Amino acid sequence: MTAAAPAGMRGERAPGAPPRGDRPARIAVVAFAVLVLATFAAFFVAQRVKRAPSVLEDLQIGTGVPGRLFSPNGDGRHDRARIAFAVKRSDHVTVSVLADGGDAVRTLVDDRRVAAHRPVAPHGIAWDGRDDDGRLVPDGRYRLRIVLRDQGRSVVPLRTIVKDTRPPQPRVTAIGPQRPRLPELLPEPGGAVVHLTPALAGGRMHVFRTAPGQPREVRTDPLPAGATTWRWSGRDGDGRRVLPGTYLVVPEWRDAAGNVGTGVPLGRDGLPVLGHGPLPGRGGVTVRYLAVQAPVAPARPRRRVQLAVDARRKPYRWSVRRIGTREALVHSHRAKTSALVSFEAPRGDSGVYLFEARSGGHRATVPFAVQKRVGVGGTAADPRGVLVVLPAITWQGRNAVDDDGDGAPNTLDLGGPAKLLRVASGLPAGFTEHEAPALLWLDSTHRAYDVTTDAALAAGNGPKLAGHRGVLIPGDARWLPAGVRAELRTFVRRGGTLVSLGTDSLRRTVRLDGDRLSDPSPPRRADLFGMRLGPLQHRATNLEVFQDDPAVELFSGGSGLFADVPAWEPTEQAGTEADLLSRAVTQQPAGTNVVVAARFGKGLVIRPGFPAFAQRLSPSANDPAVSALMARMWTLLSR
Repeated sequence: MTAAAPAGMRGERAPGAPPRGDRPARIAVVAFAVLVLATFAAFFVAQRVKRAPSVLEDLQIGTGVPGRLFSPNGDGRHDRARIAFAVKRSDHVTVSVLADGGDAVRTLVDDRRVAAHRPVAPHGIAWDGRDDDGRLVPDGRYRLRIVLRDQGRSVVPLRTIVKDTRPPQPRVTAIGPQRPRLPELLPEPGGAVVHLTPALAGGRMHVFRTAPGQPREVRTDPLPAGATTWRWSGRDGDGRRVLPGTYLVVPEWRDAAGNVGTGVPLGRDGLPVLGHGPLPGRGGVTVRYLAVQAPVAPARPRRRVQLAVDARRKPYRWSVRRIGTREALVHSHRAKTSALVSFEAPRGDSGVYLFEARSGGHRATVPFAVQKRVGVGGTAADPRGVLVVLPAITWQGRNAVDDDGDGAPNTLDLGGPAKLLRVASGLPAGFTEHEAPALLWLDSTHRAYDVTTDAALAAGNGPKLAGHRGVLIPGDARWLPAGVRAELRTFVRRGGTLVSLGTDSLRRTVRLDGDRLSDPSPPRRADLFGMRLGPLQHRATNLEVFQDDPAVELFSGGSGLFADVPAWEPTEQAGTEADLLSRAVTQQPAGTNVVVAARFGKGLVIRPGFPAFAQRLSPSANDPAVSALMARMWTLLSR
């Protein structure tokens, strides 16, 4: 016979055992009883603590700010928390600062003998917000622990200290009444209304002129607590109308802990920090009395040219003349207020013209090109001469205009992005010193040429490089799109001649998408032909001819000496793709290449290498060496 299995194994309840389903219930009852007992125990312990006599007296935890906030940021306001107390019985006292989790981060007093009823320190205990290793602890809430060694007591007061070094973040949310993503334009009836987050105590409004030139403050006004708007009429602190330019409105105020916050980062000099991306907020104001937007592609004779004029709805007159002349070829017959000006492009040879608008005491002059010839390029049977390429991308890349309303100029020097089609209140930077004298020399010596811009080349508009014998860049072409750089390399490699009169040129790239210039590169040590250039040297020297290849004869017709050159750009190496053929070098320091002609493929690259070159082409400069060099470069460009 098979023995019977125990009842528990058969799934049956043993005699006297409680029902199986009652076990969880009994466990729950026991747990509840334990919880009740613990609660009563805690209650009696708390009552005992309440009835325990205090071992401290006159406990004070102060920071000078309600809520015991302090901000150890080094500005001299609420930089320390102070603790003061006395003990009722003489004892050895240790005072520590505890983090939120209970860990000690700083020992302020270490086992100090303190007499009864005497302050633990004559002027209290100061905490500067640092740990025992001298590092600032994170912002947050901290407690004190006071240990009385002789009594065997440890006291953790309920009062806390809050370390807060995070400054407030004032913001300009909008400036009206213009569209929110554009800078407000002044002058405007009623001025500009600045909308901002509610101001805290001690508020101020700063107005900075960020461009042109170096930033500087033009006005500071007090701002009452709670203010959400502020109005600016375009006047400085003395009540005078400010100059045209880009302006930035910056709110500033202080929080309860003593931290000062500003709407945009300010440097140690108290001026805005530019060049690190868009500024926070919408604090941009543009003051503009008269400005013109000119085309960046060359116009055609007898075709309509259209420009935009912003005279702030005031009447203006306009005229057009060729560079270097005073006679107006086209002009307005009466004052107008509409924004668009349309006229027939001047007839005659290709060249650069100046459009000038006048309104009240203000004047705005901008250049534009007119290309006489028709077609897309010469042929082997009918080659063209020289194509002058104006650096319109550099002109607009350095045009200090605020495109997005943040108060900072959008320039390629500051990292961009920048718009290609923008208004200007005057001639491009460097135009008077570089492009204008070179163009005047061409016209005064009756040299015929085609003309375009680097922006037109990139867009495929106007005359092309193909078919021309030479290319003249009459100024600083700092930024070029990759496609234009490649075209110039191919043009020279196949036998063309390129003359670049600028310095710090042909060393940077930029991306051009429609009207947007972006991703400007930093300057490279080598230009697009691989020649390594050094930084511009501002040391006067003489340049003397050191080498002149017979096939080039770059310095023929001159004296071989360029005297008193105030600044110059050295060509340190020709690189692996070019060979130096002709060069003029410095006398002091001796032997540095400045004026160079190099063979690149089948063609030539020529660079005078000093910024004053174009200015010394003028008749008033009376510099025969520079004039002879320019004449010879033109011959090489044209052959």
